[in-house]
Amino acid sequence: MGVMKIVILGCGRVGSTMARMLEREGHSVTVIDWNADSFRRLGSYTGKTLVGSGVEMDVLRRAGLDGADAFVAVTNGDNTNIMSVQIAKEMFKVPKVLARIYDPVRASAYHLLGIETLCTTSIGAGLMTDFLLGKEPRPVLDYCDIEAELNP
Repeated sequence: MGVMKIVILGCGRVGSTMARMLEREGHSVTVIDWNADSFRRLGSYTGKTLVGSGVEMDVLRRAGLDGADAFVAVTNGDNTNIMSVQIAKEMFKVPKVLARIYDPVRASAYHLLGIETLCTTSIGAGLMTDFLLGKEPRPVLDYCDIEAELNP
C-alpha cells in the first residue's frame, strides 16, 4: 500500500502515538483536537494539526476528510468517536474508519451495525486475564468479542 492520507481525531496518548508512528511510516497525517495544548504530545511530528471539534463538518472538511483514505477517532468520549466515524463514513465516504470505544457493550452493538470499533477495555481485560492465567495470548481481534462471550 502506498502513502495514505489519514485523519486522527484526538491527540491524547493513543492519537499522538499513532500520528508519530504513521508519519514515520511515510503517511500524510492530520490530527484534530479541541485543545491546542494536546499537540505538545506530538514532539517532532511535522504533519498538520487542527484545533476543533471532530463532529463539525467544517472542521472535518478543513482536516481533509474529503479524499482521506482513513479516519480514526480516539478521543476519550465514546459518543464523539462514534458520531465522528459515522460522519466520516457516511458523509465523506472515507473507506477505512475506526473508533476506539471504552464501553464493551456499545462496542459490540456498533460493530454489529457495521462500524469498525476497537474496545480497548475488552482487549486489555482479555490480554491481562490470559497473561494472569498463563494462557497464550489470542489474536487481538478475538478479544473484541469478549462481551458477546460473557453475555450469550
